[in-house]
Amino acid sequence: MIKPIVTNPLQLNQVAQPATALDQSTCQDLRDTLKAHQAECVGMAANMIGVNKRIIIAEIGPLTLVMLNPVITKQAKPYRTQEGCLSLIGERPTNRFETITVNYRNEQFQTQTQTFTGFSAQIIQHEIDHCDGIVI
Repeated sequence: MIKPIVTNPLQLNQVAQPATALDQSTCQDLRDTLKAHQAECVGMAANMIGVNKRIIIAEIGPLTLVMLNPVITKQAKPYRTQEGCLSLIGERPTNRFETITVNYRNEQFQTQTQTFTGFSAQIIQHEIDHCDGIVI
C-alpha cells in the first residue's frame, strides 16, 4: 500500500526499533511507496512512511533491495556531498563513504553481507541514517 511521506522531524529523529520476520507488510508498503515516488526518490526508510522499524529500501541499479536491520560494518574513502530527501525540502551537505560493507537480513530474514560502492553506497548510508534518527 502506498503510504504518506512523514515530514515531522520528531518522528524522523527517533531511532528505529529492530525489524522482525513479521514485518513483511512494511517491506511491501516501502516497495509500493518507493515505486509511487520513483521520479524523485531512490531509497526510503520505514520511518519515512510512519513505521519505526529498522527497514530500508534502495534502488541499486535495476534492482530494488530491501534490507532489514542493516548495519554498516566497514567504510572507506570519505567524501563530502549534497543530498536531498523526500521528507525534506531542498538539499543539504553531508559526509559519506565511497565504499561500505553492510550486514543485514533479506526479506526472507536470512543474514546477508554485501559491499556497495558509489551512488549505491550513498543511498544506503542515507537510509541507514534515517534508521539511526539522523536526518541530513
